Amino acid sequence: MKKLFLFLAVIAMMVSCGSKKECTHEHPCFSYDASIYELNTRQFTPEGTFAAAEAELPRLAELGYDIIWIMPIQPIGELERKGGLGSYYAIKDYCAFNPEFGTREDFASFLNKAHELGIKVIIDWVANHTAPDHPWTLNEGWHMRDSLGRLVVNYDWYDIAELNYDNQEMRNAMFRSLEWWMDTIGIDGFRCDVAHEIPTDFWEYAFDSLRVKHPKMFTLCESENVDLTYKAFDMYYGWEFHHLMNAVAKQEKGVDDLWAYFAKADSVFPESAIRMNFTSNHDENSWAGTEFERMGEKAAKTMAMFTYVVPGMPLTYTGQELGNVRRLRFFDKDTLEYDPANTNEYIYKVANDMRANNPALFSNELGGKMERIELPEGIEKIFACHRAVEGNEVYAFFNLSNEARVIAIDEILPPQEPKSVVTLNDTIDSTLDRMKIKEWSCVIYCY
Repeated sequence: MKKLFLFLAVIAMMVSCGSKKECTHEHPCFSYDASIYELNTRQFTPEGTFAAAEAELPRLAELGYDIIWIMPIQPIGELERKGGLGSYYAIKDYCAFNPEFGTREDFASFLNKAHELGIKVIIDWVANHTAPDHPWTLNEGWHMRDSLGRLVVNYDWYDIAELNYDNQEMRNAMFRSLEWWMDTIGIDGFRCDVAHEIPTDFWEYAFDSLRVKHPKMFTLCESENVDLTYKAFDMYYGWEFHHLMNAVAKQEKGVDDLWAYFAKADSVFPESAIRMNFTSNHDENSWAGTEFERMGEKAAKTMAMFTYVVPGMPLTYTGQELGNVRRLRFFDKDTLEYDPANTNEYIYKVANDMRANNPALFSNELGGKMERIELPEGIEKIFACHRAVEGNEVYAFFNLSNEARVIAIDEILPPQEPKSVVTLNDTIDSTLDRMKIKEWSCVIYCY
């Protein structure tokens, strides 16, 4: 159960705007008001183990996370291994556990604790390639090979070998591996790496089959391929949205660009397809930089709150809630770097509570449709939106600029007092009819 708390400085206590709606869609019921946490086992704790990660689960539950996506936990190949420990995505055995992280029993304990706390656990699944020393490379026709019979690799990824989905035996083995994790280990679903590089019909067959026994299974594709969202996957990556937020933070794009993106996404994706909204993940952090590098400190925090208000499901990457300022090394052990006095936990706690207790902010058709609030002429760089469903309303104002803005609110907001007000970056300075929003700040009214 998510608990409400009082943040006395700038954020009012969260009060429920109404009861949760019953799930009537094919997605698991828990997914509509959920937020997701990406756990990088290697870097999440100083120990980098399942046991150490398990000790942190009560903290994540208290912050309000409902789903943990744990990066690949299978053994890593040794042939052509990159760095000291290798890439998580160079899988040597699909049905085993990386000894770097612990044993099968250690993971079972982690999983059981997560379930006790009401947290679902999905694992990262790498279906398009294996490590070059995976036993499957000995099976004729299971991998792609060039004219000289050599394993096919992409780019400079010499630590992997591409699988051949024209081979039915390989497909069957891949499905059995997925099945093992659901039936035997008891996980709750999968995040599937570069899912668009695998034939859609494989995913549809595999997940349709698994959902017969596991109807609450949750699936996430690292892709924006629309075809994957019709049957196979519950949620897709909002890559375009992510890069657009980076551009807005740099003042290269603006409010109109955001609304144009949402209109396009609404016209392309099925209404039920859930977009994953994120300001960082393992790829962005390691290769493009932290959210603070890409966006700036104030903008990064504002955009994090933004991902909770717009349609979709918000993601938090390892250490974001602690204010990690370090690019985490991908192939070696690394350590989170943050200032305990500057933690961002309160932001994510409030945001998670806000989402869980406001049906208007639920994902997709169970939440409220996002509509633009037209502001008076001359008010620029304010993203103003309204979402409402069955008597629950949210009015949100995001100042996406480096200057304070003043808005006349007497003709925008309902006459009654809001049930809660969420502010960020010490933003609010208001009178009865006007509101001043400081640079890279936001104010969210819940009715």
